[in-house]
Amino acid sequence: MTSEFDLGALIAERGAERYELHSRYLNPQLPRMLHTIGFDRVYERAEGAHFFDAEGNDYLDMLAGFGVMGLGRHHPVVRKALHDVLDLDLADLTRFDCPPLPGLLAERLLAHSPHLDRVFFGNSGTEAVETALKFARYATGRPRILYCHHAFHGLTTGSLSVNGEQGFRDGFAPLLPDTAVPLGDLDSLARELKRGDVAALIVEPIQGKGVHEAPPGYLRAAQDLLHRQGALLIADEVQTGLGRTGDFYAYQHEEGVEPDLLCVAKALSGGYVPVGATLGKDWIFKKVFSSMDRVLVHSASFGSNAQAMAAGLAVLSVMENERIVAHVRRTGELLRSRLAALTEKYELIADVRGRGLMIGIEFGRPSSLKLRSRWTMLQAARKGLFAQMVVVPLLQRHRILTQVSGDHLEVIKLIPPLIVDAADVDRFLDAFTAVMDDAHGGGSLMWDFGRTLIKQAVANR
Repeated sequence: MTSEFDLGALIAERGAERYELHSRYLNPQLPRMLHTIGFDRVYERAEGAHFFDAEGNDYLDMLAGFGVMGLGRHHPVVRKALHDVLDLDLADLTRFDCPPLPGLLAERLLAHSPHLDRVFFGNSGTEAVETALKFARYATGRPRILYCHHAFHGLTTGSLSVNGEQGFRDGFAPLLPDTAVPLGDLDSLARELKRGDVAALIVEPIQGKGVHEAPPGYLRAAQDLLHRQGALLIADEVQTGLGRTGDFYAYQHEEGVEPDLLCVAKALSGGYVPVGATLGKDWIFKKVFSSMDRVLVHSASFGSNAQAMAAGLAVLSVMENERIVAHVRRTGELLRSRLAALTEKYELIADVRGRGLMIGIEFGRPSSLKLRSRWTMLQAARKGLFAQMVVVPLLQRHRILTQVSGDHLEVIKLIPPLIVDAADVDRFLDAFTAVMDDAHGGGSLMWDFGRTLIKQAVANR
């Protein structure tokens, strides 16, 4: 007897229950938050850098699933690769063979990763980080990892131990005994290294929280300090890797930087099949996997599965054939320079920073009395409310999806699909300018919403 299952029919029958189902069976606070800020939209389909609702309205995605959708949604090359791998009926995940796809993806990924030799495939960015932490500790024989204030490296327990944001750590102690240092502070790094127990420093070349770039020369100098003390440099490129910043990896913007371990994920998936990869130097892998007795000392049940490997191969093929990195460099500079020009026009914009298509727009205390009093009122209730006041009308009035770059931050982070074009840049700038005009002109709709956010913030206390 052949069983039948019709996914399309199930979605047609039950899709309207999506928010109720989530409230009942998943995270109850997510639908509550979405209802509060007016983000409880129903998207029917997506293509490239755009969503569409049931009425056919088009929404511009400037979030890319927090960077997962590097090539946008449903890229035809990635989609075809997944159809192909399913149609091949491969004997996947036997655990006791060496299928070709993992080796082929590792070979292609390493071709973009000078000075690195081997790859371990897991299922996510946090798994890639966990792997790097384990490998660094074992390879050096030392227990302690250094990380930077405000870093984000994942939310599993090991990754959380090197997460520099206290809000994520609260209530989950005890964590691993790792130590935070300020991003860019070489003296703090040197002091910790003198204790002789540091295995590695893990660092995002551009921090996702707040979009803060490591100062020029810091990565190279930190690498030299680490190596002199027998410690390793781990580059976390889960969000910044695969072209996001206008080079294949963000660390490549600084000459002479050669990480010992490198973490990638997100965009490598093509937006379809979760995948994470930890790249490393040959000696590290050989030390971890030092004998046949240790062949499975580190593994992942779904790591290297055929669908994920096919998606990764297709993503790298598209990046090379469509010259995605060069496109990001051009489009990112266009977007960043036009946004930077607005700092002269709008006193609420304090800074525009970032590289490629990873851009932070920071808002700050205005100089005019009327705006300053409203700004102070928002800050007294909860820092970050003004940025949320910008995000909401961008979606509700202009159908553009953005989000703040972290809790209690007045920063919007733009990480759109890498395929956005000049027309998308124009559309975002037109909408953002309209929202800024409203904010600076005292538009009642925007500031009325601000009062709603203040009431919600006070109630949450």
